[in-house]
Amino acid sequence: MNENPRRRRWLIPALLVIAWLGLGGFGGPFAGKLGEVAKNDNAAFLPRSAEATEVADEQKAFSPRQVLPATVVAERPSGLTGEDRRFLEAKTRELGSVPGVVGPLGEPQRAPRDDQAVQLSVPVAADGNPADVVKEVRARLGGAPAGLTVLVTGPAGQVADLVEAFGGIDGILLLVAGGVVALILVAVYRSPLLPFLVLLSAVFALGLAGLVVYLLAKHDVLALNGQSQGILSILVFGAATDYALLLVARFREQLRDTPSRFDAVRLAWRATLEPITASAGTVVLGVLCLLFSDLDSNKGLGPVAAIGIGAALLASTTFLPAALALCGRGAFWPVKPALGSPHPEASGLWGRVARLVGRRPRAVWVVTALVLGAGVAFLPQLKASGTAQSDVFLTEVDSGRGQEILGRHFPGGLGAPAVTIADADALPAVLRASTMDGVAQSFPVPGPDGRPKVAVGRVQVLSVLTDPADSEAAVATVGRLRDAVHAIPDANAKVGGPTAIQLDTQQTSKHDRALIIPIVLLVIFLVLALLLRSLLAPLLLIATVVLSFAATMGVSALVFNHLLGFPGADPVVPLFGFVFLVALGIDYNIFLMTRVREEALTRGTREGTLRGLTVTGGVITSAGVVLAATFSALAVIPILFLAQIAFIVAFGVLLDTVLVRSLLVPALTIDVGRRVWWPSSGYSIGTRVR
Repeated sequence: MNENPRRRRWLIPALLVIAWLGLGGFGGPFAGKLGEVAKNDNAAFLPRSAEATEVADEQKAFSPRQVLPATVVAERPSGLTGEDRRFLEAKTRELGSVPGVVGPLGEPQRAPRDDQAVQLSVPVAADGNPADVVKEVRARLGGAPAGLTVLVTGPAGQVADLVEAFGGIDGILLLVAGGVVALILVAVYRSPLLPFLVLLSAVFALGLAGLVVYLLAKHDVLALNGQSQGILSILVFGAATDYALLLVARFREQLRDTPSRFDAVRLAWRATLEPITASAGTVVLGVLCLLFSDLDSNKGLGPVAAIGIGAALLASTTFLPAALALCGRGAFWPVKPALGSPHPEASGLWGRVARLVGRRPRAVWVVTALVLGAGVAFLPQLKASGTAQSDVFLTEVDSGRGQEILGRHFPGGLGAPAVTIADADALPAVLRASTMDGVAQSFPVPGPDGRPKVAVGRVQVLSVLTDPADSEAAVATVGRLRDAVHAIPDANAKVGGPTAIQLDTQQTSKHDRALIIPIVLLVIFLVLALLLRSLLAPLLLIATVVLSFAATMGVSALVFNHLLGFPGADPVVPLFGFVFLVALGIDYNIFLMTRVREEALTRGTREGTLRGLTVTGGVITSAGVVLAATFSALAVIPILFLAQIAFIVAFGVLLDTVLVRSLLVPALTIDVGRRVWWPSSGYSIGTRVR
């Protein structure tokens, strides 16, 4: 009679493992193909209401095919030779036949101040694959005479360099993150099999997430870029490992008290399902707040990250419990938790930390808050108003070197002018208004007859900027240019172009930051209130995490400005840092406080808090170290934005696990006492047991 239940005990886990093996084999390759559906053109992410987008739409009336400018620049410091000029003339004719180049091309332009350089504008079709076109252009420019430097820069060159920087991103990140996590897990569990099961769970989650994101991006349901692609890999790996650590810790705890490994898995799964699900739900809702962004790149990251967290949750609550049920105590070999063996937590490090917090809770939380406040003091030093596009790369790239050469010999904005479109009658006024510091020259786009081309009653004026088109100085000039032409009566003038795209992106990012951060805080408060059935506890937890975030950004400002010498940060960096740190930082508080509430129901708030801190200290710290290590892997990609996010999240997570969750939160909880559960029935905790 008992055969069927016994058979089901191992049959269901076996079927789950087989199903995940099949899903992993099918979905895994799609994680490596995400680069095929990623887009890295800033113009594609601006809202339709952005002025630069409106100008781009109006440009279609002047030319049916939209272009992304590339600039070929050649330099010989000792002066160009006849051989150099013949080479460049031949290549100019050849480049006009490259598929994707909107030719024929004009003649190369000599530097106005010397005879050391020439530049050639190469219009690249924006509706194709500009990166592939630039790659072919660069290949055709090979074989230059010795001593002649020939490079491709401009907006199209920068897009090509971005695509190359993100090439192979998933394989590199998976290898680095997997290796670091494996070392940490081996150190924590001293077992060869358990780290393999945890990593396999993370790999399966990444395969499932990659499959879903690939299909949605391919059919234009969501926008995917290289940054979102990299964050997806790290987020899935880190979250899946964190959830696995919580389940494994509770499973090992149950094995010491439960004879059957199947019962131990069932009890551990039930005990951890609520905090893991709440944690995942908090992160999902937090990142989905990015859907309120006006930038499609931010909007795309929201669902991409949410899909990744959902996949991590599914793998951690189905595949991993099934694998642990099949392996039992053998998963921890050679240090197996024997039935009836003592629980080591109380006598270890976290028992001592709990006793410290219990002796002087008010002193502990006050000192901890002051330490965090010292970091907050440096927050005003954070430079997050934007950077030049050429500063995006942390390694030397052709587009950056080419821009430096252009700046030495030509007006910096040559090849990527600002574009003003206005009513034809206002052309003289627009040309006068365009005469200002920062603009080398302005001229109307001519038609076939040589006169200004008029389309639908509108004219197009190009303004060559004196500073590099991607620089902050050029962005400021375009801002002044907009103010000047907007003031012309009845001109209906609008300014677009590559620099205007950068300006609109920065302004939209700042707007997103001011809008989304309060929404994230509200969403997380509501989740915590439902989970803890309290209003005061969520407010305290959110306050601690916000304090931790502010301290992290202050320390980051010191590191970025004085240690690493970064030129600044994009306005979206604080937003992404906030979303990930607050959502992930709340995770560890959820893990702690759900156990505190469970223990407090029978022990009272004070003893329940100390017991919760003792039994969760090791696993939460391990989870924090793992997540910090996985996010640190983003730094292997030579992109400024990702390096900054890597440091902010890694440092912030460690700050949360070491100070906030270990000292500040439990000390505050004890000091506030049973009132922390107000107004739920948990308020009565402590009247029964103190």
